[in-house]
Amino acid sequence: MSELDAEFAQAQEDVKKLTSRPSNDDLLSLYALFKQGSKGDVDGKKPGRFDMVNRAKYEAWEKKKGTSNDAAKQAYIDLVTKLLKG
Repeated sequence: MSELDAEFAQAQEDVKKLTSRPSNDDLLSLYALFKQGSKGDVDGKKPGRFDMVNRAKYEAWEKKKGTSNDAAKQAYIDLVTKLLKG
């Protein structure tokens, strides 16, 4: 496991320790960066317009298309660090 992968795994644990709920924008960013860092570019069919939550998640992840896994992992780590500092 690379150092970046270890930090990414630690950030996944650290995000569970947040004392306050992040904003919706931060939650969508966390989701999108996590998915891009762990799965790569978005795939599958875009949820319908009445499935607003899953559609927002899909669209947030779709915006990260083309971002390398390593860049997404680092951005996720940076965002979790920022949120922990409050």
